[in-house]
Amino acid sequence: MLNSRHYYLFPLALFALVGCQTTNDTTTLKPSTEVVAPSVIEEQAKPQPAPVVIKPAPLTPQQVDNVWQRITMQFALEHPMNAKITAQLNWYKKHPSYIKRVSKRAQPYLHFIVEEIEKRDMPLEIALLPIVESAFDPFAYSHGQASGMWQIISGTGKRFGLAQNWWYDGRRDVYASTHAALDYLQYLHKYFKGDWLHALAAYNSGEGRVGRAIRKNRKAGKPTDFWSLHLPAETRSYVPKLLALAALLDEPKKHNVQWPHIDNRQVIAMVDTKSQIDLALAAKLAEMPLEKLYKLNPGFNRWATDPQGQHKLILPLAQVATFEQAFANTDKKDRLNWVRYKIRRGDSLGLIAKRHKTTIDIVRQVNEISGNTIVAGKFLLIPVASAKLTDYKLSSDLRLANKKNKKRSGLKTTHLVQSGDNLWDIARKYNVPHRSIAKWNGMAPKDPLMPGQSLVIWQKLAAKNSTGNSNNVTRSIRYKVRRGDSIAKIAQKFNLKISDVKKWNSLQRQKYIQPGQMLKLYVDVTKINS
Repeated sequence: MLNSRHYYLFPLALFALVGCQTTNDTTTLKPSTEVVAPSVIEEQAKPQPAPVVIKPAPLTPQQVDNVWQRITMQFALEHPMNAKITAQLNWYKKHPSYIKRVSKRAQPYLHFIVEEIEKRDMPLEIALLPIVESAFDPFAYSHGQASGMWQIISGTGKRFGLAQNWWYDGRRDVYASTHAALDYLQYLHKYFKGDWLHALAAYNSGEGRVGRAIRKNRKAGKPTDFWSLHLPAETRSYVPKLLALAALLDEPKKHNVQWPHIDNRQVIAMVDTKSQIDLALAAKLAEMPLEKLYKLNPGFNRWATDPQGQHKLILPLAQVATFEQAFANTDKKDRLNWVRYKIRRGDSLGLIAKRHKTTIDIVRQVNEISGNTIVAGKFLLIPVASAKLTDYKLSSDLRLANKKNKKRSGLKTTHLVQSGDNLWDIARKYNVPHRSIAKWNGMAPKDPLMPGQSLVIWQKLAAKNSTGNSNNVTRSIRYKVRRGDSIAKIAQKFNLKISDVKKWNSLQRQKYIQPGQMLKLYVDVTKINS
């Protein structure tokens, strides 16, 4: 313990010591502002780091503004530039108007198709398949009896749940056919053990044909990839067409092709009417043209939705609220137009249904008739179109009529199908290709013919000679049958064949003609017999 003396001396000693130290510092050092340590000099000489810039995260495929870009961001197949793909690519590059045309057709449907493919985790190249199949035409019907945007044949459609009847064809329904096509492609992908090119080839020509080609190559010790298989010519070009489109979409600037912008957003939606509805009324409720409604709902063949279902309609997203509000204020009985028909003597259910553009089943169902017996003088309630049938321009009947009435080169003839007729025999008779007859009449070459069916035939005019003048001067004339005329006499007068006169006027079943009757004749005016 310190004593009191030491206690008082301790601060004085400490003060002296501190004072001594301070005096030494101030006499030996320069002012602090002039002192710079070497480590500080080195630190100041170092380059200073740039300011940190936070970059926005890249957009996802769902966030980009162009649906074409959304597709390319999710390509999953290889696009080798072999000769087959290059040949198809060159064709597309030479026909930029084709790209514009298919893009315009695809605009209402493409976003929906892309979303469905994404849900299944499939390659987005498949979104381009409707271009190869139908050029995105939902009304397309091919020589192979395939229908709709995805070109599905009847058997495959039924296999994957697509209804096909007088009122409705699910192969043309945009929603239903897309689901069926993707179901089929997924089945084929699994069938061919994960090989997408084999699956795509089989979508075109069937899994049996592709499977046989694979087994044949394997047995011969040859490669079994798509490019090594011996397949039909159409299938050999089918896959290259798809891959060429993908390459063109992936690098449009490189190939000097412009794909029209399509917004990456939903533009259509489905509404459920829960019962049959007249399409003219539906268009009115949605405040849109009837023709546009048909284009969004190409599965409907007639003037109304299928009474048994499908009762769902595709509408522009912007019109859905308008439709639903108006529809809610429309009584169920007012969704169709009805007539009260009095049965006449000689009527049958078939005749009545045909007269009112409906089916026997509908007449039976509405009137609770179990068989075919009807009684003259009784009344039937029949649903009929609310507008003129000619207003339903894209119904099956009017689309066929427009195709048959389309003006083409040559002489137009009408052939009335007889029992036992087939396209091959009719083609030989008129000296025209059988596929052309099918095309002129909106059918496939293998479609069955029905007795009484009317076929349009276009025959070529005579060729011109070296001087540029025709070998004959053929004109279409209308001839009024006179008293004493016969088919043979008229044919002789105009230097024609009796068979041609009958053919042009559908007289195959008629033996006699009547005075005053008008006949259509194609006559070489330089060879008329006086």
